[in-house]
Amino acid sequence: MLAAMRCAILMVAAVLAWSAAPPQTASLRVLFIGNSLTAANNLPQMVSNIATAAGTPRIRTTAVTAPNVSLEDHWQSGRARAAIARGGWDVVVLQQGPSALPESQALLREYTRRFDAEIRKAGAKPALYMVWPSKARFQDFDGVKASYTRAAADVGGVLLPAGDAWRAAWRREPDLALYSRDQFHPSRLGTYLAALVIYEALTGRSVVGLPPGVEGREFTPTRVRLLQEAAHGSVEERR
Repeated sequence: MLAAMRCAILMVAAVLAWSAAPPQTASLRVLFIGNSLTAANNLPQMVSNIATAAGTPRIRTTAVTAPNVSLEDHWQSGRARAAIARGGWDVVVLQQGPSALPESQALLREYTRRFDAEIRKAGAKPALYMVWPSKARFQDFDGVKASYTRAAADVGGVLLPAGDAWRAAWRREPDLALYSRDQFHPSRLGTYLAALVIYEALTGRSVVGLPPGVEGREFTPTRVRLLQEAAHGSVEERR
């Protein structure tokens, strides 16, 4: 009986350890399902570029995105489910709008659960890409955080707290231009910060001090370091 109890404890510990920090492997295959907040500045490719600059693990990405769609829309269209069913994924990242309102939170959680069944069937693990509200609805940040946190908890998925990292970066540099001109979609800095969060949360490897993996005048060494530290701190808080 003692041996059986020890075995059960070890199994539970292994599951919890994977959830807290996914194991590092030579490469990861990641499918992104979302809308223009994922497509903007080609977030999946930026995640892959960061991984390439870091050296290991490599991350190969594919995306199914469309503007102004929710997870319910993706479910109804069938394209995302077909992509999941093709298999070969390690992680499937799910994203919809801010989802701060009660009705949108309910839909986020419902369709996360539906997609989770398909993701698990394909041998992958779900991850929830926490986004942010528009600047006009800045007060919704806490609601966005609550929605995505609950959706991830519902399915035992990995939470990718990009919205938390945005606020952490603003605490250090309040005028940091993370929004693009429309004050909702991310600038390249905003996408890069989200990509750093995703890379660290999926690999368990700290992004602080890694080669930037991006080019542009806005990516000064000082700013890259600030963004890396904001991403790392936000992921660490969730472990």
